[in-house]
Amino acid sequence: MAGRSTSHSQVRALARRVRGLREARGWTREQLAEEAGIALRTLERLESEGSIQPAFLTVGAVAEALGVPLDDLFRETRVAPGLWSAGYEGRDIDAFVTSLLDSRIDVVADVRLTPISRKKGFSKTRLGQALAEAGIAYTHLRGLGNPKDNRAPFWDGRLDVGLARFRGVLRSEEARSDLDRLTEHARQSRVAVLCFEKDEDRCHRQVVLEMVRKRATVPVHPLA
Repeated sequence: MAGRSTSHSQVRALARRVRGLREARGWTREQLAEEAGIALRTLERLESEGSIQPAFLTVGAVAEALGVPLDDLFRETRVAPGLWSAGYEGRDIDAFVTSLLDSRIDVVADVRLTPISRKKGFSKTRLGQALAEAGIAYTHLRGLGNPKDNRAPFWDGRLDVGLARFRGVLRSEEARSDLDRLTEHARQSRVAVLCFEKDEDRCHRQVVLEMVRKRATVPVHPLA
């Protein structure tokens, strides 16, 4: 929106808020559009929960028609940035995207070394498409992937060995650059850090999450 920096999650929250206020009044979209003096198609886009940011004056007109102060309307849609730990093991793509939307995720940061999966919908191209349709950004941070020769320790109980080796990987220039990118995302947005394992204790992403949490001073949550 002009004059304001608005994330995809805020746009979705604003859409739900406007729709809820309209329905509470018993108004149709046609009635609200007429009261606000805007085109019906404009209101439909505002309530669509897509990634298109509505114009500031449009939101102001809708707020006035609904009898809600503009600042209050924005305040109720603000969400705090942070990190979410996201393993897709045991999930299908539809359930996964639904969980992201429920947590108002803005960005999925894929920390798999090679973003290919036998599980339908989770390879890089298909996953990116599904996220884009939901208004969620996708980024692959290859430098934060765990090398193949360091995966066994996470699976067979030698966790200390795997963690120590992975911390060594993070000393590379590529890894440091990707950590910087992820930290910047986390300071501004709600970011889901993605890998396969449902149990974070069996996944290298626990190290990534801890390092970025300290850098960005944001909380870490499990993805529901």
